[in-house]
Amino acid sequence: MTTTSSAPGKVYLFGEHAVVYGEPAVPCAIERRASVTVTERGDDRVRVSASDLSLDGFTVEYAANGDGQPDVDVPTPLIEAAMGYVEEALAQARDAAGRPDAGFDVEIESAIPLGAGLGSSAAVAVAGIDAATRELGAALDPVDVADRAYRVEYEVQDGQASRADTFCSAMGGAVRVEGDDCATVDAPDLPFVVGYDGASHDTGELVAGVRALREEFDFAADTVEAIGDLVRRGEDALAAGDLDTLGRLMDFNHGLLSALGVSSRSLDSLVWAARDGGALGAKLTGAGGGGCIVALAEDAGVETALSLSPDCEESFRAALATEGVRAE
Repeated sequence: MTTTSSAPGKVYLFGEHAVVYGEPAVPCAIERRASVTVTERGDDRVRVSASDLSLDGFTVEYAANGDGQPDVDVPTPLIEAAMGYVEEALAQARDAAGRPDAGFDVEIESAIPLGAGLGSSAAVAVAGIDAATRELGAALDPVDVADRAYRVEYEVQDGQASRADTFCSAMGGAVRVEGDDCATVDAPDLPFVVGYDGASHDTGELVAGVRALREEFDFAADTVEAIGDLVRRGEDALAAGDLDTLGRLMDFNHGLLSALGVSSRSLDSLVWAARDGGALGAKLTGAGGGGCIVALAEDAGVETALSLSPDCEESFRAALATEGVRAE
């Protein structure tokens, strides 16, 4: 039997980085999805093929409890991270099914750039756990998938992950995460436009950088708390469908993230291009350091403005994904 599941990526309306320290965050699922196809093998080996993770395609085969390393000409940290999420997702599926020696053929297809702030790792982990557990006859509900996918990110990111990305990918729509408290929230059909600078980043390294800054300077800790206060104001605006206030708060959030050192020249350039194009607000999304910005924009001018920016590799509208993980 062969089983396929898909899960959406996400953008952060507000709250990335601060959510790691127990502050609230509001990520929103978007209609860019990762699909994972799993076939149980007759032995304990794992064979992983990835046709598109913003890497050259690769295939690697290894023992279920061994080390696998694809031989491709891309940055080693990205390969290690990609394989880490896959391996940990399969380990969670084996644990859930009580099948510690199960082997798999795994094929990954993704429209979500790797390491760009759109939640590719969470989507792969969520879809991988869902597909592998169903393949082993131990299907989980989306909340349980989200919990196990969080454990995957926690392990790969050395204990510095939050539940936000994985819960959003598993559940779909807009969600609110504060520590271990996760809930879906009502949201209008938010008019997102995403700009991508073509870069990727190491999430764990960026999160560690914020942690070091926060431990060294009191004002950095205050900045993290200010982001939490901003999120709480943003929740009220979201509930009221007040797009103007949401946009203003997104601008403010970007400034606070810049103060924490997680923006970049290219991301700042894309944010300003979006604002100059008429966005209600714009900010980086995800860990930062390169990757994507998200703008709130009701007309076509923002996508055009981003596409004309020399720092923009791709721009696209991103509809809110109302459905999370699903069988394909």
